[in-house]
Amino acid sequence: MRKKEMIAMLLAGGQGSRLGVLTAKVAKPAVAFGGKYRIIDFPLSNCINSGIDTVGVLTQYQPLRLNAHIGIGIPWDLDRNYGGVTVLPPYEKSESSEWYTGTANAIYQNLDYMEQFDPDYVLILSGDHIYKMDYEVMLDYHKANHADVTIAAMPVPMEEASRFGIVITDGEGRITEFQEKPPQPSYYCGNHAVLPENSRRPALKEALQALKDEPGCDFGKHIIPYCHEKGERLFAYEYNGYWKDVGTLGSYWEANMELIDIIPEFNLYEEFWKIYTNSEILPPQYISGQSVIDRSIICNGAEIYGEVHNSVIGSGVIVGEGTVVRDSIIMKDVKIGKNCVIDKSIIAENCQIGDNVTFGIGSDVPNKLKPAIYSFGLVAVGEKSVIPDGVQVGKNTAISGVTSKEDYPNGILESGETLIKAGERA
Repeated sequence: MRKKEMIAMLLAGGQGSRLGVLTAKVAKPAVAFGGKYRIIDFPLSNCINSGIDTVGVLTQYQPLRLNAHIGIGIPWDLDRNYGGVTVLPPYEKSESSEWYTGTANAIYQNLDYMEQFDPDYVLILSGDHIYKMDYEVMLDYHKANHADVTIAAMPVPMEEASRFGIVITDGEGRITEFQEKPPQPSYYCGNHAVLPENSRRPALKEALQALKDEPGCDFGKHIIPYCHEKGERLFAYEYNGYWKDVGTLGSYWEANMELIDIIPEFNLYEEFWKIYTNSEILPPQYISGQSVIDRSIICNGAEIYGEVHNSVIGSGVIVGEGTVVRDSIIMKDVKIGKNCVIDKSIIAENCQIGDNVTFGIGSDVPNKLKPAIYSFGLVAVGEKSVIPDGVQVGKNTAISGVTSKEDYPNGILESGETLIKAGERA
């Protein structure tokens, strides 16, 4: 078998708990984005556009839809006899059965997969960020600096720095200090945490083996500090393109809304750097003569009979007569009845919204159950939920499950409330 210069290991097993009901039944990388895409489409497309044809996708939490979406990799030209895309769930070994307990632990458990390609370089990627990046340019930077590990880094505002790994470099780009998600960050330059960490395989393998018994072994908390303490050559590759961590409902909503700016900062449709996805063939959108649409993405198979303003509408969505949708993300196969008002909402796949329903009423009060998750003034509805006719729903709310009128006191779910039916997860 021929040797591969570089392979990618794509970490896609995370729960994405900060997305609340959106990830109750699906892994975060499989969440819809921009209408017809899923979040994992972006790193997979980056790989093939960068000339990387061997990708191991490490899955764990709620993997079924992610596995079905990836399939054998045809949309990304990753259906190869040697290499291509391989889904790597945790599996039972002869001596034990073990879940992935951290990002580095997941890579360690798949050393055998990596070894079969005998790569010179291994690219460690996150499956849940929105960006376009040529990994080949980063590899050239890595080689030019004779680095042991190269971390993609970008400047971040000080107020956001505690969410990321923080690096400080010397004048040549070599990392002199590293902190993983510090509570009181000292520096302005944050690395992508689990965005590309490109390592020459000997350095990576040695660190993984040395720390294999570390509980919850993680790249940011364990592997990078270990390499730094050993005096290895760690470099930061400065990335200045568009990059979005869509790990919260607010950032996920913002990233989708940025797609429909008059001049979008992130262009989904560039010919020279295409984003590929696994999507079914659907008929064109149907836009009725009475409908009104402005500044929106409307995917194939959608039927619009009402008004859609500044929103992202997935495939197979029906917006009924007299209904107004504003500043919202409506995922595929959602049915919205007649004479509704849907303001600043995120509605997951396969939901049914009755007639005369209003989302986004009332004052912007914090959610009582999970204020850090259900915020930003949004209404979040989990997939396959049912909303009965005639109810009103306030801001910073979450709904999941098949609900009835009895679940809404006086026909209202007040701002800050959470409605999770038995058997569903918040």
